[in-house]
Amino acid sequence: MTINEFKDHVKTGRGLDTEEIHRFMDEMSDAARQITFRLNAAYHAPEEVRALLSELFGYEVPSSLRVFPPFYTDFGKNITIGENVFINACCHFQDHGGVVIGDGCQIGHNVVFATLNHGLSPEDRKHTYPAPIVLGKNVWVGSNSTILQGVTIGDNAVVAAGAVVTKDVPANVVVGGVPAKIIKRITVEE
Repeated sequence: MTINEFKDHVKTGRGLDTEEIHRFMDEMSDAARQITFRLNAAYHAPEEVRALLSELFGYEVPSSLRVFPPFYTDFGKNITIGENVFINACCHFQDHGGVVIGDGCQIGHNVVFATLNHGLSPEDRKHTYPAPIVLGKNVWVGSNSTILQGVTIGDNAVVAAGAVVTKDVPANVVVGGVPAKIIKRITVEE
């Protein structure tokens, strides 16, 4: 299986339930851990961090990207980062289903992006189902938040610290709580 074949399968939303897919996911996880261990084991200048992330993601990340390690991912090859993004320390990207972070986003400490979910019935629980997480432009995700599979967060939205986002978030709002709900609207001057 290739990365492109895997990404094509993921786009269908069908379960990750074959031996071939599991073997591929295990291999990719091992490769991602090798890079993240190097990234997280010592100090690296910002350009070195970006070089390691480019290797991890499989493309040259923007020179405006700032990441404070440690950074964790169990796949790495399904993350797309826009310009002027900041990711603070100890974030976890479970990116099998795809994580897209738009321009100008800020991600706080200990944020989790979880793009896989297990089947609900006991018979199906061993299978995982992917769905992407998409952040629009200028989204601010507060520390210790969790964004679940299939969620899209609109431009300029704010996710309050500690929130668990289970549903799409419209643009120009603040959400918080468990599960996250709209707390207030943001006035955007044009």
